[in-house]
Amino acid sequence: MTGSPAVTLYPLGGLGEIGLNCMALVSGDSMIVVDCGLMFPDDSLFGIDVVIPRFDFILQNRDKLKGIVLTHGHEDHIGALPWLMRSCDAPLYASSFTLALAGKKLEEHGLKEFTTCVPVSAGDTVTLGDFKVTFFPVCHSIVHGFALGIETPAGRIVHTGDFKIDRNPLDGHATDLDAIKRFSGDGAMLLLSDSTNAEREGFALTEREIKAALGDIFATCSGRIVVTLFSSHIQRMQEIYDLAHATGRKVAVSGKSLFTNIEIARELKHLRVPPGTEATLEELASLPDAQVVLLVTGSQGEPLSALSRLAYGEHRQVKIQKGDTVILSSRFIPGNIRAITRLINRLYKLGAEVLYERVQAIHASGHAHADELRLMLKTVSPKFFIPIHGEYRHLVKHARIAVSCGVAPERALVIEDGQPVTFAEGLIRLEDAIPVEHIYVDGKGVGDVGVTVLKERQLLAGEGLVIVVLVVDEKSGELTFGPNILSKGFVFEQHYSHVLEDAKCIVLDIYENVPPGQSDLLKERIRSALRRFFRKILERDPVVVPLVITL
Repeated sequence: MTGSPAVTLYPLGGLGEIGLNCMALVSGDSMIVVDCGLMFPDDSLFGIDVVIPRFDFILQNRDKLKGIVLTHGHEDHIGALPWLMRSCDAPLYASSFTLALAGKKLEEHGLKEFTTCVPVSAGDTVTLGDFKVTFFPVCHSIVHGFALGIETPAGRIVHTGDFKIDRNPLDGHATDLDAIKRFSGDGAMLLLSDSTNAEREGFALTEREIKAALGDIFATCSGRIVVTLFSSHIQRMQEIYDLAHATGRKVAVSGKSLFTNIEIARELKHLRVPPGTEATLEELASLPDAQVVLLVTGSQGEPLSALSRLAYGEHRQVKIQKGDTVILSSRFIPGNIRAITRLINRLYKLGAEVLYERVQAIHASGHAHADELRLMLKTVSPKFFIPIHGEYRHLVKHARIAVSCGVAPERALVIEDGQPVTFAEGLIRLEDAIPVEHIYVDGKGVGDVGVTVLKERQLLAGEGLVIVVLVVDEKSGELTFGPNILSKGFVFEQHYSHVLEDAKCIVLDIYENVPPGQSDLLKERIRSALRRFFRKILERDPVVVPLVITL
């Protein structure tokens, strides 16, 4: 393979988890990056705002970088751009809608004016060094998403992005299998395909079926209708506006991200609001309940979202009342299930009826089910196959689907983040792994929170904190104040005052037996003795912080 035309794939995120989608492709002196996504933290990552990929490889090879190609505008594909673009000036290539969403994020970080954005349309081809990238429209839960046809010196690659195959598309939102087939010819060298729903057999529900189910609800509800959905799902919003218009209702919006995305979609003519269908929150009070639709943020139970404020009676302009119907037209992301179910229970307590995916067909996944994955495999007829965008089990099951569709088992590769693969002369080679540890963003800190800090946060959350304060006279060595013991998240001080008094006695005994001036030794003995004491008496192991102050 030495000296022959080759291309190497460097997966930096999205292979082994849901989110963080990011891949670099290198051929000779050219590199392109496909997507740059983030992942939202789970409950174990206390205080972390978002998780982003490690960009070391891209930045070390930035002189080769010809462009960043974005398949669509979801956070798990564009959300990490601000952290990459701080140190990188490559142009962005995507649909106008995706670039508008990415531009909002870059603007928040003061980077938009320094970033070159190149809008592309379905069927366009751009040349980026040794690569040619063609954009194919795909159906997904966001408008203007693309699959990519990537021509490389080593052969043709199809990257599906996130997609589904709607058998009965609504408003032209379809995956262009014919164009992908023409690009693939007798068979592409490699298919990189979305694996999120590889475990689900059959086909995903079509958007036409979802609109019909929503239409039945609109036609039969006599009270107000409250709808929450992903703020990027413009097609679903269009359905809400159309159904409201057809049933004589007006739509009011509550939630910053919804306002922003609706404004972008209307400006780019991706959303058409029928005349007379809009209302402000202030106007709702004067409308009969049967004429009200409220479109709100909060599909994942976010604490400060409009739906959460409604559920807890904290919304300044609207209150949930008996007779309201709340529609959760989105899937429950696994880490958010507890928050969402709490919200549903609160809404029921206020007298609302709540409809969600498990009880009614009001949401369709934007990701292909197994039969759709098979159809994509047959369309591309790849020589090699690598499943992307999924947890490890999704990748394995998608690889099995590929083998059942005729891909040789040794050519269906299940790889994870950090495992580069080189293709040349019809052969493959696994390269040495590269570092891809996740980077945690906490406020303005990027990468400064690691395993040790997270363990301490978990310990603080689970066991609490005990602070021991002593003030010592520097000259005489006498104790002038304390020991004073403060409990934070450990015990209720009034209920356990006797335990804390015993702890003070232990501290005094240690103080009397440590030579003056040995503050480090004093702190260490206090820390270890109190931890043993609390474990023995309460079977708890708090963080103990001794403060020895000399005056």
